[in-house]
Amino acid sequence: MSSDRALLDDGYRRARAVTQAHSKSFSFASALLFGHRKRAAFALYAVCRGLDDAVDEGPPEGAPERLAAAREALGELFTRGPVDRPGLPWAFPVLLAFHDSAQRFGLTAAPLQELALGMEMDLTPRRYASWSELDLYCYRAAGTVGEAMAPILGCAQAPWATRAAADLGRAMQLTNIMRDVREDLGRGRVYLPQDELTAFGVSEGDLHAGRVSDGFVALMQLQTYRARALYSRGLQGIPALQHLGGRLTVRVMAAVYGGILGAIERARFDVFSARAHVPLRGKLALALSAVLNQEVPATPALEASS
Repeated sequence: MSSDRALLDDGYRRARAVTQAHSKSFSFASALLFGHRKRAAFALYAVCRGLDDAVDEGPPEGAPERLAAAREALGELFTRGPVDRPGLPWAFPVLLAFHDSAQRFGLTAAPLQELALGMEMDLTPRRYASWSELDLYCYRAAGTVGEAMAPILGCAQAPWATRAAADLGRAMQLTNIMRDVREDLGRGRVYLPQDELTAFGVSEGDLHAGRVSDGFVALMQLQTYRARALYSRGLQGIPALQHLGGRLTVRVMAAVYGGILGAIERARFDVFSARAHVPLRGKLALALSAVLNQEVPATPALEASS
């Protein structure tokens, strides 16, 4: 039994290290969680990161097989328990830690299987014809993570609260897409909707040249409005969170990622010259403001899907 406990503790330590290495914003906000909730948040992040790594780490030609193996292992985890086999993007102790957290907080397989479908959409360089197509990607790539996190944060079982958690994840993913236009081009990916690029007179050649034209600014302003609408809708789920640390974590995450949007706006949407970010001092200020402001903002009139 002591060896099992040591292996489980090692899994949680590894999950924390993965989180701290790959997501400064998530690590920052998780400071408001304690005990099993904090450990579970790290374990969930590590598993989600592993699915991402199955696509982006290693030879590209082997990515479909790596992702399929990871998805199968996650399915088995929720039916028969964690499996220890070579080729998975997680160390076995991390899977043990996640299984422990899944049992403790009642996590289900569905959001992670949808997340795997989102990672599958990144297997080949592709384009998104419209906002509805991109929104599906945002849901699968990050809205699902919000759904999976909700029980860890103390979410009461309510469909509207789960939708709010997904909306917050969608907002964060759209923020990442806006911030990472230059980096994604280097991977052969253009996430901005093709019909909107055409409508605003922005070509892929303009993106590669880093042209911040009036059309590009208008295009990015539209994405900003959508993201802010989604953030606001995500915050509507806070009353369903029964754990104070969970409520504060959601506020801080929304504030920090909203701060990235603010940085993009202050740069006049020039996401080519430098990567927008929020320095530690700015994160602390945003976190303090989020903690002190307990009012849930009204949802903007425009639906984020428009």
